[in-house]
Amino acid sequence: MLLEFKMKNFKSFKEEMVFKMVSSQIKDLEHSLISKNVNGKRFKILSSAIIYGPNSSGKTNIMCGMEVLRSIILTGNIQNKENNSSLNTAVEVLELIPNIENDEKEPVYFYIKFLAEDMIIEYKLLLELGSFLDMNYDRKILNEELHINNSLIYKRDTNLKIGKIEIIKEYLIENFSKETAEKIAKTNLDDKELFLNGMFKTLYSKRLFDIIYNWFRLSFRIVYHSDKLHIYPITDENEKEKKLYVDKTLNEAVRDFGLTSEKIAYPINTDEKVIEPVSVIEKKASKERIVLPAEVFESFGTIRFLNIFPLVVSAIENGITLVIDEFDASIHPMAIMNIINIFHNDEINTKGAQLIFNTHNPIFLNNSLLRRDEIKFVEKEENGSIHYSLSDFGTNGKNGVRNKEDYMKNYFVSKYGAIKDIDFTEIFIKKQRKDE
Repeated sequence: MLLEFKMKNFKSFKEEMVFKMVSSQIKDLEHSLISKNVNGKRFKILSSAIIYGPNSSGKTNIMCGMEVLRSIILTGNIQNKENNSSLNTAVEVLELIPNIENDEKEPVYFYIKFLAEDMIIEYKLLLELGSFLDMNYDRKILNEELHINNSLIYKRDTNLKIGKIEIIKEYLIENFSKETAEKIAKTNLDDKELFLNGMFKTLYSKRLFDIIYNWFRLSFRIVYHSDKLHIYPITDENEKEKKLYVDKTLNEAVRDFGLTSEKIAYPINTDEKVIEPVSVIEKKASKERIVLPAEVFESFGTIRFLNIFPLVVSAIENGITLVIDEFDASIHPMAIMNIINIFHNDEINTKGAQLIFNTHNPIFLNNSLLRRDEIKFVEKEENGSIHYSLSDFGTNGKNGVRNKEDYMKNYFVSKYGAIKDIDFTEIFIKKQRKDE
């Protein structure tokens, strides 16, 4: 479970951005929190967060930063990536990362805190990447830190400091030698390679590395440009001889959502790399069955739902932190509300799944649906993007926000900021005058 994410000098965020998924000291919708005891400390964790803000304010950049850090962890270096499957260009071209207005070549900073295997894991990374679009800059890792249960395990900068290694003794490699490991590690630091994936994994703890690596690989899912997402079910050996595969759970859900055909199926015997869903239609009179590409028969919203819903199911089943860009685009808000409530339902969400997405739809600004600390905002100022939560306003004073307020109404009168007044009238008046 994600607890906190920070970044600095990343794209539109020149100053430090702090994104929290731990509850604040408010009493809203206590049932929607994930309660977890770890290392003698009780955490109350948000199961959802929704990010609001004008176009180009930096909402997507928060998710972009999460995905870039995830990619660096999974590859183990700060080189540009080739053959990257993500639609996030910054993942493969790291010179796109630094803030465009920052000419001081300030380092890029990442910090993440999460729970995995009943451990509090904190990881920090400070990177020298040069300025924006500096393709020939000699990159280097300035600082890298790993903390477990609030204790330093290692800190790597120009040198290497090993912390309280004894607290992870049950995870250390067989025949571990502190002196030998430290001697080899200190003489093999690479400016562009993560210590975590190299020396720490080899000389200290492959087990602990695997826990961290697998959390990023399997439990932290970021979907960039979700409108271009394409998902199809993986069939087992028993289905190989069939022509079509019908996912019963998906079809039950899509019928509730809105389906024009009788059912949705996926071709099994196909040589195509991308397997497109098909609509199965049965004529009532002749009982003739017709199979058409779903994209020509179903609505765009239904196609989007077919690609989104399996991610939601997987997140709930496996306790995944699911971060989706424009999750609700073309999908009816009632369906999104129900999905949010699924994440809030501790009888269904038993493994601590989380849902984070950005949106322009104000209908979710509802005190019966979301806590104040689950409602996030991004606003662009002269010095770059800033991020804050509705709960940051507090509950007292002129700017305080109480949980009985009409959040949607107050948002549209700019009480919370992160909204832009747009009026195209003058543009059309000028054009008409010019045409005349």
